[in-house]
Amino acid sequence: MIGICFHGVGHPARELEPGEDRYWVSVDTFHSVLDEVATWPDVRITVDDGNASDLEHGLPALRERGLTATFFVLARRLGLPGSLTEGDVRALRTAGMTIGTHGMDHRPWRGLSPEARQRELVTARERIAAAAGAPVTEAACPLGRYDRRLLADLRRLGYTRVHTSDRRHAHPDAWVQPRFSVRRDDTAAGLRSAVLPRPGLVERLRLQAVGLAKSLR
Repeated sequence: MIGICFHGVGHPARELEPGEDRYWVSVDTFHSVLDEVATWPDVRITVDDGNASDLEHGLPALRERGLTATFFVLARRLGLPGSLTEGDVRALRTAGMTIGTHGMDHRPWRGLSPEARQRELVTARERIAAAAGAPVTEAACPLGRYDRRLLADLRRLGYTRVHTSDRRHAHPDAWVQPRFSVRRDDTAAGLRSAVLPRPGLVERLRLQAVGLAKSLR
């Protein structure tokens, strides 16, 4: 299984966080990458951050190609300029897309206080589920950061799948799903050569060791 993650598409309609611009791609790049990954076997498409471009560019392009995706929404941004509204979230789900949580404030989930953990993992999920009109069972770790305690909390809270940014292939049924984030300078051909081939044994073991170290720290 190959997880492909998009963030923003086109021109941002809000002020971006430091470093966030490298994950915004042009509309043309988005379309060409979608055309490419649509030909791959066992690909899972996800979209993070709850940007307004999810509905403006993401949904039409996915539907044109007969594709689906999971959209990981930030609860605090709902209704803010440049972000999805609650109605947009419902529209995505009605169109056959899956809605997941990216938390409340786009902050790392490692080392949270009990109050912050409740806000990020529970309250945000409830708010997003209310907007979607359906339960939210999948989560994407903001900034790709996680550890043993966080994974235990997510399991305890009943999340059925957790997505990271570890840039490696995943077993389709694994609870933790690594993803490859698409970046501003990526091309369809470049992703095909970098992502599609399965790495050799040594590289696979190295990447698995990195993920294991994160999950045990």
